[in-house]
Amino acid sequence: MLKQRILTALILAPLAIAAIFFLSLPNLAAALLVVLAIGAWEWGPLMGFDTKARRLGFVSALILCILALWKYIPPQELWTLTGSINPLALNVLYVSAMWWVFALFMIFKYPQFSAFWRSHRSIRGLFGILTLAPTWLAFLILRANGQLMNEFHGTYLLLLLFAFVWSADIGAYFAGKRFGKNKLMPNVSPGKTIEGFIGGNIAAALVAIIAGLIFAWSAQQILMAVGLALVISTVSVIGDLTESMFKRQAGVKDSGTILPGHGGILDRIDSLTATAPVFALFFVLFGW
Repeated sequence: MLKQRILTALILAPLAIAAIFFLSLPNLAAALLVVLAIGAWEWGPLMGFDTKARRLGFVSALILCILALWKYIPPQELWTLTGSINPLALNVLYVSAMWWVFALFMIFKYPQFSAFWRSHRSIRGLFGILTLAPTWLAFLILRANGQLMNEFHGTYLLLLLFAFVWSADIGAYFAGKRFGKNKLMPNVSPGKTIEGFIGGNIAAALVAIIAGLIFAWSAQQILMAVGLALVISTVSVIGDLTESMFKRQAGVKDSGTILPGHGGILDRIDSLTATAPVFALFFVLFGW
């Protein structure tokens, strides 16, 4: 299993990095739409959908939501010439942040607080839209930033996001294997431990420090990066636990089988669905 995970990651990581470096903004938007549409297909069983028609219906709903964002917040107009973000895009990030705060509340209250959503597919569908659609916009907000000054500035922001999430995932995995004894949220994900959570935070913070030293950031910038790394590492766990909560409620082990060793697309991007909007919001509000 570990060998499969590593092999799949070695294939996917370069593809993801190549996409954000070499695809134009519209092409990146289209590629993200395809990935998230697959994620919507995998969300179907989490809603209790057992037919292709119903799953396709939800996929269509997500695509329509993203196309609406594309129409009213075009990727090329996410940032003004003065460096201000489109107000509608900022509002989407705020809504996404509120959703993840609410998701954290649901995680802590699970299973006592699950009655109101487990019996209503429409509510679980809304949760799916709130999870997936803002991810599309957040990636483009980051990628489009500063393009007039530096074509790859937004790419570096996305690479930093990837570095935080991936290092936290790796740190949590090995720290949990080596030191894990105390369960983090046993009702939601029995495999996660407090020691793994701490290990993930330490790994992400180390990446921030190393990046700061490599790129000669000021001490204040390094401190900001470390703080952001800790936030992103924590939020990545929330994204992971949220999907685990819905899978547990639906009696599903993995969201899919498309990625050997990882399960489905949702299993691979669950952390990014939470961290990308939060990272983008922090960048918009506090800069760099």
